[in-house]
Order: sequence, then C-alpha cells, then structure tokens
Amino acid sequence: MARRKPDSGARRKSADTAFVLFDVIYEDGSRSSNRKIAREEVEGLDGDAPARWLIEAQDRKIAELSGRPRGPIKTIVRSPNQ
Repeated sequence: MARRKPDSGARRKSADTAFVLFDVIYEDGSRSSNRKIAREEVEGLDGDAPARWLIEAQDRKIAELSGRPRGPIKTIVRSPNQ
C-alpha cells in the first residue's frame, strides 16, 4: 500500500503563522509591502509598536548593503493579505 504524503496545507499554515506581515509607507510616499516580522516580537503588551523599530533596523541593514538609505517611516500597518 502506498504511503500518503503529509498535507502540505497544514505545513504551510504553520510556516505562515510564524510571521506577521506589515505594509510600510515612507514620508516620501513610497511603499514597502509584506515586510516580515516574527510573530513573537509583536505578541507582547506593546502590540505592534516593536514592529516599527524592527523594520527601521531592517532598513538600516538594507541601506548598508545597498548604499541607498530609505527615508523616514510615516506609517506602519498590518498587511491585509494575511
């Protein structure tokens, strides 16, 4: 008898819940969608507040590697695509 493969949907669901996705709008009007932040970082009493400094840290690292700094962040909201 053939073995059944595990349900890939269950595996995908657990991987998707490890992160929260955020949409970032910068002061110059540019947008960055679906920025990943670990769910455990935004589940505390501070709510989504830690996401701002974590995304700013990601931006600094990206700017360091690319040589192109991002502008200041205007707003951060959870992505509706979750």
